Amino acid sequence: MRIQQNPTNSGSDFSLPNGGECGYDGSAECVGSERDGVLAVDVLIVGAGMAGLMAARTLKDRGHSVLLIEGGRSVGGRLATRRVGAGRADHGAQFFTVRTDALQSAVEQWLEQGLVYVWGLGWSDGSVKRTAGDGHPRYAVRGGMNRLAKHLAQGLDVVLERLVVALQRQDDGWRLRDSEGAVYAGRALLLTPPAPQALKLLDDSRILLQTDDFVQLRRIQFGPCLCGIHEIEGGAADLPLPGALQNFQSDVYWVADNQAKGISKTTVITSHANAKYSRQHWDASEADIIADLEAAVLPHLGAGARIVRTQLKKWHYSVPLTTHPQECLLAAGLPRLAFAGDAFGGRGRVEGAFMSGVAAGGVLAAALEQPQ
Repeated sequence: MRIQQNPTNSGSDFSLPNGGECGYDGSAECVGSERDGVLAVDVLIVGAGMAGLMAARTLKDRGHSVLLIEGGRSVGGRLATRRVGAGRADHGAQFFTVRTDALQSAVEQWLEQGLVYVWGLGWSDGSVKRTAGDGHPRYAVRGGMNRLAKHLAQGLDVVLERLVVALQRQDDGWRLRDSEGAVYAGRALLLTPPAPQALKLLDDSRILLQTDDFVQLRRIQFGPCLCGIHEIEGGAADLPLPGALQNFQSDVYWVADNQAKGISKTTVITSHANAKYSRQHWDASEADIIADLEAAVLPHLGAGARIVRTQLKKWHYSVPLTTHPQECLLAAGLPRLAFAGDAFGGRGRVEGAFMSGVAAGGVLAAALEQPQ
């Protein structure tokens, strides 16, 4: 992955970011050309989560130049891992499962590389210590889920810590302006943020979708998640093997020990509240939310163990509740504009984002390769 992090710009409306490395691994310059002070590539991708990364890899494999623009400090989106003292915690996606041949093929390679491993075959609901598996492996990533995103981003061109604030339709493509005033041009555009954010960006930019596309995207709904990251001292966690419980009847439905999971040297527990609780308590005080999350964790601490610190993470668009039936959407009546993400294809979660990104990359590659 080749990153340009915090690039500077000349302050004009249409300026090329300069300074720093464009590449994530510091190798070479951004793929693309400079026209009128604007970095031009075949495809601009907004968002460097799983969908954006897989779309970029698919397009690059087809010979197209790609630039990803990501608002966060790292690639990955909800493939998120945080350092907590000497430990680590996955605080977004906790694991992933496989139902499709395409992802299974990738997982087999990742297993051979030692990147991923089987964490378990199911979770206890907390009523018993024994965990009954359902036969479907739950995969985790060595070093944390974010490491998978960084692996996928190797060799791709990524700009970090830049929000896309405006889109401009061109005769044969798009121009984007980011939060620092830098401008990028592409023959095609892929939007991978959650549909409500993508629609707001289009509305702010006065880009009109055809009615059917707009209605389909408006139907997509997400549930939020309030997440606790709990540092434990004085003892260990006491959770059913392989180190987690999942009970969708509880307000705090997920409690997991990142040390038992194998990604942390110290005991760090992740807790997730369900969408209903998270929505109802989104604007509550941080102290009140943390108190509820800690109350759900305390029964699962061993002798002498205590919570010494809790960090709160809010995921506004955590889980797709209403999805789009297709794996991506190619907008009608506009120059090569596609939408992708975990809310497409009806699968949700990591696999849904993976498959949506592959599909979107293929659709845009085909559109670019059509004779004009």
